[in-house]
Amino acid sequence: SAPCIVFIDEIDAVGRKRGVSMQGGNDEREQTLNQLLVEMDGFGSGQEVIILAATNRPDVLDAALLRPGRFDRQVVVDAPDVRGREHILKIHARKKPLDVSVDLSVIARRTAGMVGADLENLLNEAALLAARGGRNRITGRDVDEARDRVLMGPERRSLVVREADRKVTAYHEVGHALAAQLLPHADKAHKLTIVPRGRSLGSALYTPEDRMHHTTGALLDRICVALAGHAAEQVATGQVTTGAAGDFQQATSIARRMVTEWGMSEVGQLALAQESSAYLGYGPQQGVYSDHTAQQIDAELSRILNGQFERAVQLLTENVHVLHRLTDELIARESLSGEDVQAVLAGGTLPPLELPGPVTPSGDDSSATGGLKPGAA
Repeated sequence: SAPCIVFIDEIDAVGRKRGVSMQGGNDEREQTLNQLLVEMDGFGSGQEVIILAATNRPDVLDAALLRPGRFDRQVVVDAPDVRGREHILKIHARKKPLDVSVDLSVIARRTAGMVGADLENLLNEAALLAARGGRNRITGRDVDEARDRVLMGPERRSLVVREADRKVTAYHEVGHALAAQLLPHADKAHKLTIVPRGRSLGSALYTPEDRMHHTTGALLDRICVALAGHAAEQVATGQVTTGAAGDFQQATSIARRMVTEWGMSEVGQLALAQESSAYLGYGPQQGVYSDHTAQQIDAELSRILNGQFERAVQLLTENVHVLHRLTDELIARESLSGEDVQAVLAGGTLPPLELPGPVTPSGDDSSATGGLKPGAA
């Protein structure tokens, strides 16, 4: 078929490291890889055959695939930055009727980490929400609800939640958002809600920046924000609940990488990250340091995590009146925006809740949504 381009997607499915399989060296995958290597060696320079392959796991590829003469050039495709996300959104929005309230640049800033498929799914979900609501155009509220659905799952309003649990959840999410607004290097809160979604009873969404480097101060602020929900429960109620398990995992992961990979602790500038075994490119991890160093790592983790938790407690204690007020507003409205949080911090007031309007007998359904709960999307 020459001249031609042969494209192999997910090359790691047949190109994993040889000799690490549980079945020895005769399994079908390794035979496929061997045949592929032989065929690639058979291509001459004058045959006009170009071989392209793609993978998300270059770390598990066999070394023979990457030597000169085979896949000798590697093109790294990172997740798009804010400008790239805006251009991708414009492409997927070409055939979708957007309302004037939809600002693709704002959506791009609020979707850090998303790739093209995620952004396409976001706009498709917004189009479905607009169609279900009987609207001819996609509104900004549809896009916001679609983002929440993609990140956290659909709302679970049928779930019966005790009032005491709603109050604790509200304090927890307000603690995250309040700490994010007060700390200088933290990503600011974009939205917080106590409407159950997925497996969570509440959520706080942030507007992260596209950073290439993370400073020690920014990482400590992230840990403090992660622990601020647990701290808010302690400050407001004097007790803590089991709702912070995911926050602890996030905070511990950041702290461990600070100590073992990035040299941001008293342990020193050492590469102490645990190395993965060769079995399939992942597996049980084995430490490469002494027991004394392990004790130092544990001590540094405790110092960082406990220190940031105490910092969060002190921060929320100094602003406890704002914590209580934001929690009352969140319980009443079910959702608050980052602008609402900033307005309360500045001593301002939020607009009054919309009350259900009378249903007109003429059949006009302009107030048909008046019976929705406040804050319902």
